[in-house]
Amino acid sequence: MGRGQKRGRTQRKHFKENRENLWKYSNDGDNRAGDVASQSNSHNPSWEPFNTENQAFEEYYKEQGIVSEEEWSKFISFLRKPLPAAFRINSSGQFYKDIQSQLENDFSKSLEADLGHEYETEPIRPLAWYPGNLAWHSNFSRMQLRKNQTLERFHEFLKLENEIGNITRQEAVSMVPPLFLDILPDHHVLDMCAAPGSKTFQLLEMMHQSSNVGLLPNGLVIANDVDVQRCNLLIHQTRRMCSANLIVTNHEAQHFPSCRLNTEIENGRLTSSSPSCLTEEAVTNQLLFDRVLCDVPCSGDGTLRKAPDIWRKWNSGMGNGLHRLQVQIAMRGLALLKVGGRMVYSTCSMNPVENEAVIAEILRRCGSTAELVDVSGELPQLIRRQGLKNWKVRDRGLWLHSYEDVPPARKGVILQSMFSPAQSSEDLGSSSSDVPVDTILAADTVEEENGTSRSQTVSSDNPGSEYDFLVDGAILTDSIKAKVEMDECPPLERCIRIVPHDQNNGAFFIAVLRKLAPLQDASGNNPHQKKKSDNCMFEVSEEKTRAAKDQYESEKAGKASGVQILTETSDGSFQNNHPWAPDDDPQKTNNVGSKPLHLEGEKESGNVAKSRLQIQGKWRGVDPVVLFEDEDVIKTIRTFYGIDTSFPLEGHLVTRNTDSSRVKRIYYISKSVHNVVKLNFKVGQALKITSLGLKIFERQTSKETYASSSCAFRISSEGLPLLLPYIRKQILHASLADFENLLKYRNIKFSEFIDVYFGQKASNLAFGCCVVVLNKGDQTMEDAPVDASTVAIGCWKGKTNLSAMVSPVDSQELLARLSFKHKGSAPVEEKAETGSEENVEEVPEDVEGNGESGDGDQVKEPEEQHDCAGMFQ
Repeated sequence: MGRGQKRGRTQRKHFKENRENLWKYSNDGDNRAGDVASQSNSHNPSWEPFNTENQAFEEYYKEQGIVSEEEWSKFISFLRKPLPAAFRINSSGQFYKDIQSQLENDFSKSLEADLGHEYETEPIRPLAWYPGNLAWHSNFSRMQLRKNQTLERFHEFLKLENEIGNITRQEAVSMVPPLFLDILPDHHVLDMCAAPGSKTFQLLEMMHQSSNVGLLPNGLVIANDVDVQRCNLLIHQTRRMCSANLIVTNHEAQHFPSCRLNTEIENGRLTSSSPSCLTEEAVTNQLLFDRVLCDVPCSGDGTLRKAPDIWRKWNSGMGNGLHRLQVQIAMRGLALLKVGGRMVYSTCSMNPVENEAVIAEILRRCGSTAELVDVSGELPQLIRRQGLKNWKVRDRGLWLHSYEDVPPARKGVILQSMFSPAQSSEDLGSSSSDVPVDTILAADTVEEENGTSRSQTVSSDNPGSEYDFLVDGAILTDSIKAKVEMDECPPLERCIRIVPHDQNNGAFFIAVLRKLAPLQDASGNNPHQKKKSDNCMFEVSEEKTRAAKDQYESEKAGKASGVQILTETSDGSFQNNHPWAPDDDPQKTNNVGSKPLHLEGEKESGNVAKSRLQIQGKWRGVDPVVLFEDEDVIKTIRTFYGIDTSFPLEGHLVTRNTDSSRVKRIYYISKSVHNVVKLNFKVGQALKITSLGLKIFERQTSKETYASSSCAFRISSEGLPLLLPYIRKQILHASLADFENLLKYRNIKFSEFIDVYFGQKASNLAFGCCVVVLNKGDQTMEDAPVDASTVAIGCWKGKTNLSAMVSPVDSQELLARLSFKHKGSAPVEEKAETGSEENVEEVPEDVEGNGESGDGDQVKEPEEQHDCAGMFQ
């Protein structure tokens, strides 16, 4: 990303390439999987397989010594083969043990019998290094799974379970970084570059794994990505997890906002509620994280086996161009990390300029405030290699051994931090600058949209400086070196390198860092505590309140969309509490039962100005986050379903629409997410939230079908598992036969149920949504508590029939699970004659689920994505 380019371009420009990036096969014996593909293309003379040769690639990595000369042939031969498929079982899913059993006892044996003679090892096997046999490796590529008829049943199984969320198809090495984070249920976790979401899903699995039914962990995951479309993909992926502990944000990772309350403003007029209602970080007025996953954008050449088009595109400049951005993101991650917390830096690249060089630069900047953790004793069965200590930099065909070799004209591109510490230590010691470490990313960095003055400048004294920024009046230069020189090179051997031929996977780089103390500025002060000081590198021209004042003046002048700063009063309502607002300033309030956390309105001229002001969130194009506090609606929902008072609804419901009469969906958020949302409100809504929480209620929109129901909202399929232990009304308990019939036929008259008593109870329910629970054997659920093995679905009680409110895909998967779990049970009864269906009430499409992420936001069904943070993700 060169000088003058728009920030974030490096991360975004490669995502728009639509060229098909899948393996195609020539009819050679080296690729057994390619027979079908070769035959299908034999009649097409224009078809050509991917070229897996790149002389520059081989020359570069031979010189870097990624592997020994003796291993090179094996290393390069594996890179030219398709990547075997791998997947992970969702350990927090209800049927994860059944899926494990099916893999171990069904598919392993059947595939071994059918295909075992073609392979030296078993066709599918659990990954030995992944805890609990939850991750599986197959000897089949994606193309084989799609084209081989013998594998058709296994492929259909993978597709169905992946769509439901019981498994996640993910490259094996991509599963490694989250394991080194050591996630606990009460951790606050930040995934800085999260899309497409496989690692985020993995983080949520770990957080929810030990949670009991109906209870939520105390932690949360904030998943961020720079690209809006990829955020939609991230939302789609993580929605399968059905978690109330997730927030999805849309920011450049290197400028991820700080949720930090300014003490002076807090003691003034901007806030009025007690800090006790916020997170524990409110004591220091900032949201920090226990764990940070920093899976940065990279050149992605570790994914050559999955994305063979990289062979054509690869050049050494790809890694050089991303180095600065990777350092920025990593430093921002460390700034947001709690002291004692752990951050994992990872890439799917083999390039040391993107890997060891970044880690070495981070350690130089942080000094004694961070350390590289030795994790050689963790995941002992994972075959890994130590990080490199020496490497070279290549630019425009020239090998550069040290920064002194860089031509003056190229010093704006080739940075000193790219070189090996052993080679550049003399340069560090002889640096003419005595200014200490640049902590620009450790400071309270806020994006331009939030009003912070941030502009790129060029230092006349140092034309080789590549990253000078003006922040609050202080010029901070990226080329400034560490004040404390290192007597020894950093312990880069503690980094982890994974190469393809060790365990038949892709390539990956991982480094684990621990924060030992707050990042410090030149005077030794914590940069989060900005104070004017003659010796302080962070000389602030005005106090933090200047941004809020400028924001109000902009709003008053009708320029960029202003933000009303609202505070919560003792009665729970919000009022305008702007420190510079005149007494006669009109209040833009909303009294429709929903409480906006952050509103903006623009006055319009003419007759339009007389109409109600448009209410929307601060971030253009993103629906506002609104606390749903319509007491009448909440009371109706609680009464209709008999929801126990021990389950908190008040303060945990949010919507994305400020008009409660038009709210389509209500989302449930955990206490931890609620606290972050409140903190985000108090700091002026710094976080651009694109999705949060768990969809728990949906409005019944069909007037004819739902006119007789006393409750306007039905329970969503995603929210049912959380609510089930607390529901006392509108609940039925069905036998296995009747339950399976409901899934299979979807609409059944009361008189046609096999259990006559069940049909009578169904007819006596109130008109509207209800819940049907599967009995456990001969024991009805009235006699058994709800636990992890309880199976239930949402249904609609009509005038004459009961209808299942689950999607066809969910019905198919649940039928398959029940069939596997209850082998030997009585066969499913066939439905009555089709002629009896003429009076059955159809359930409208809107109760069978949809792909919407909010009140009106559509999420496209994603195609299969590459799970890495690189260009070809």
